[in-house]
Amino acid sequence: MGRVQDKVAIITGAASGVGKEDALLLAREGARVVLTDISEDAGRAVAKEIGADQALFVKHDIASEEGWINVIKATQDTFGGVDILVNNAAILAQATIEETSLELWQKVQRINSDGYFLGCKYGLEAMKQRPSGSIVNMSSMAGIGGVSSFCAYSASKAAVAGLTRTVAAHCRAQLYKVRCNSIHPDGIATPMVFNLHKEKGSTSSYVREKDPKQLQARFAQPQDIANLVLFLASDESRFINGAEMRIDNGYLMWAD
Repeated sequence: MGRVQDKVAIITGAASGVGKEDALLLAREGARVVLTDISEDAGRAVAKEIGADQALFVKHDIASEEGWINVIKATQDTFGGVDILVNNAAILAQATIEETSLELWQKVQRINSDGYFLGCKYGLEAMKQRPSGSIVNMSSMAGIGGVSSFCAYSASKAAVAGLTRTVAAHCRAQLYKVRCNSIHPDGIATPMVFNLHKEKGSTSSYVREKDPKQLQARFAQPQDIANLVLFLASDESRFINGAEMRIDNGYLMWAD
């Protein structure tokens, strides 16, 4: 217990799924947490579960620059600063390159790429005044290997990986005590993923997996991701910077 004691963390997309698990775990380990999401009722419920003395909810569109300015200010005003940022919120859109419209492409990039850029930009500005800082960006295995049926999503997550390396290199060059790392899961058992796969006529590789045991092996639980987030947020990982942390149960190396 106490692995992030007295640190202040911002977690985006914290109303459900991985973001919720991140917030609950970091709070249990001693952090004060600011939960952000566009789902206000669910986000406030998670903050209430943690407790008013340790948690704050802020309604937040991560693609809004003004929204990020407001979140950073609310965090500083309430808890005194920012030590940890978990860029977790994202959208998932199923469409191949032939099926993806420019409108869909831009919508996905606005949230999954622009939103993370803004988080890193304003998070770093706040953290460099602190004794140390950690930015954890949720990318995906789709950003490493590419997934045919998720064109815009795969591209956006590759952008997150590139952004992470750039921020990490900048922090080292400037001698900032701020680290930036990315996490690359394969499938995660969350409502966002499973609701997508319930769609009629889905061609996702998750749905088409022939072996049910392989399908089960492919999906991590949100807690699995949260455990890695905690490690990267804590001082235990103080010399890990610019890393791409795969959490895929060996899927990248697996073959028939």
